[in-house]
Amino acid sequence: MELTIKKTKWMVPLAIALLISFFLIIFTLSTKTPFQKSSIKAKVPIFVESKLHIPSTRPISTIPKLAYLISGSSGDGESLKRTLKALYHPLNQYVVHLDLEAPADERLELVNFVKREPLFVEVGNVRVVVRSNLVTYRGPTMVSNTLHAAAILLKEGGEWDWFINLSASDYPLVTQDDLLHTFSTVPRELNFIEHTSDIGWKEYHRARPVIIDSGLYSLNKSDLFWIPQKRSMPTAFKLFTGSAWTMLSRPFMEYLLWGWDNLPRIVLMYYANFLSTPEGYFHTVICNAEEFLNTTVNHDLHFISWDNPPKQHPHVLTLKDYKNMVDSNASFARKFRRNEPVLDKIDSELLGRKVDGFVPGSWFDGGDSNATISQYILRNITSLRPGPGAQRMKSLISSLLSDKDFSSKHCI
Repeated sequence: MELTIKKTKWMVPLAIALLISFFLIIFTLSTKTPFQKSSIKAKVPIFVESKLHIPSTRPISTIPKLAYLISGSSGDGESLKRTLKALYHPLNQYVVHLDLEAPADERLELVNFVKREPLFVEVGNVRVVVRSNLVTYRGPTMVSNTLHAAAILLKEGGEWDWFINLSASDYPLVTQDDLLHTFSTVPRELNFIEHTSDIGWKEYHRARPVIIDSGLYSLNKSDLFWIPQKRSMPTAFKLFTGSAWTMLSRPFMEYLLWGWDNLPRIVLMYYANFLSTPEGYFHTVICNAEEFLNTTVNHDLHFISWDNPPKQHPHVLTLKDYKNMVDSNASFARKFRRNEPVLDKIDSELLGRKVDGFVPGSWFDGGDSNATISQYILRNITSLRPGPGAQRMKSLISSLLSDKDFSSKHCI
């Protein structure tokens, strides 16, 4: 009798549990479970790169802001100062750099020059790379220096729309008011970079050789080292080449530095042993990145006089090149020797710049460079006073963007 009672006590809960389990099974079979739903989604791989996107650009209705790198080496200090003053506008951002080959006193003088100029101090938009890099013109150190400057400008330079790299031997052919006015109507995502995939003789003279740039590990500049062995052409990406002088959009510069799909880093590692890296790195990245390859405009905005076929360096420009410079409608020209007489002609006839002064615009009345900050006309910073240079620039940009084959000429 006692045994029967004990059996009854545990059989009742068992029966209830079995009944509940039965109803749960029926309910599960008749509905879609969360596990079934998630298993279907799992068939589509989700990558972190797919969640990243190109940063948006500032509205085209606003006046653009430019970010400049002006770099030089030993003996370029005075030329760099002149170029900086000819390019200066309070809306823009500037990084100036003299590499380690320049004597310490020349680099210190550049720092003091920026600190002494009341306008630079007041506006706070000129920065000196105090920890200088060693830059080899034909090696990857020139690219690393450019990326260094871009990183400084992204971190400290506030809002800007395009990044322009220049050397102390470059000089503007239009005022900054002309340039900003012209680019006020240009889509901010466009990248002005002269490029081609037809590398021709460069395959055997630059792509296949392997070089080592001592600037990557030495404090003293020396020529590049050449490795006897040759390498094959890359298969993971296609090589492009072109001008080392560019005007690149902020979204593309952020992509180069963040490298969210790793392409910029892979290509940079490849170009670490490439001859004339500045003529290929940016071009190869932009034309192999799906997000950016349709943003290219095949022009470097420069007037440069080359031999045919071109040699390592272009001609030094003189007074006899003046008319061709103006007729090119370009924004910049290179290369110039220090105090070349044609620079004075550009100052007086194209820029309206007085000796050692700034270029007049709506923000500045053209007073002499010794004026105090209170004498500068800074109340009109956000308005522009374009001149004849704006018409030349408009002609060039319009011809580039209105070309009937423009949309089919990206990265070919």
